[in-house]
Amino acid sequence: MHFAFTEDQKMFAATIDDLLSNECSPAALRLAAASDTGRIPGLWEKLVTMGLVGSTAPESAGGLGFDAVDLVGMMEAAGRHLAPEPLLEHVAVALPTLADGGASEVLKAATAGSDTVAVVHPQAPFALYGTEATWLLAEVGGEWRVGETEGLTLVHQPALDLTRRLFAVDPPPGWGEVLDVESDLVFDRGAVAAAAQAVGIGRRLVGMTVEYVSERHQFGKPVGTYQAVKHHLANAAMAIEFAAPMVTWASWCVANDAPDRSREVSAAKAMASDAVELAARHALQCHGAIGYTQEHDVQLWLTRGWALASSWGDAAWHRTRVATLLGI
Repeated sequence: MHFAFTEDQKMFAATIDDLLSNECSPAALRLAAASDTGRIPGLWEKLVTMGLVGSTAPESAGGLGFDAVDLVGMMEAAGRHLAPEPLLEHVAVALPTLADGGASEVLKAATAGSDTVAVVHPQAPFALYGTEATWLLAEVGGEWRVGETEGLTLVHQPALDLTRRLFAVDPPPGWGEVLDVESDLVFDRGAVAAAAQAVGIGRRLVGMTVEYVSERHQFGKPVGTYQAVKHHLANAAMAIEFAAPMVTWASWCVANDAPDRSREVSAAKAMASDAVELAARHALQCHGAIGYTQEHDVQLWLTRGWALASSWGDAAWHRTRVATLLGI
């Protein structure tokens, strides 16, 4: 394989990054957190117009036919700017799964963005923005099923990240349509997309912290000139930059159904989860007491980083999966 992104992939990711940079300011995210939905009004529609929402559907269904590699840069951008939208669930997981399972009517509406799809899996057990989703894609008893959310009981769950509105849902027996899809492939799509978002969050945390310690002075010089602070940030940056190419490789394995796909995805998610947790820990430590306050912007990225580190399997779960797949 040519282990580099194409110019088209980089351009699309940069375009999404620019949009989210303008739309997802800390002020907009705080307003979203205080709203009834946890989302930014009009953002989903702009993502639909740009083609991201339907990008992973096949061209025959009105999509762009993007695969997991095409999504890496866009998912990193979604993490970097904390996009309060179900991009991972709807774009990275639901659309390709609906296409694989032949759910053409649901796929058509979801590709157009008029309907959104929430996703539930044992390692991602709560439906993100579930009350606003028209459809639910859920693993029930080892089978992936899709059905309408209407008639289901969705119970709101508390979350540290107030822009992530999570709902518990327990579909009744016989609910929905069974999709003939590979269960592990569906999960791997979600896990590698979560890993890419975690990388984006980690990079933003390191960047924010470098900026902060460069400006804050103590004993007459910037805090960032002290060796202990430099080491913390260097370690966090190294962890993120080591995880990033692993996420790209795992995405290629998903896109090309490589024989060791699940092992590579779990290795990438474990590295990304560890890296974003390390970046969050050092960012909090380097910011000092102000980092613990809700008023400081770093809190927005800390809470999302902690959420993504555990969503779709935390590091310990994925290391166990790697060991199992290796026969250890």
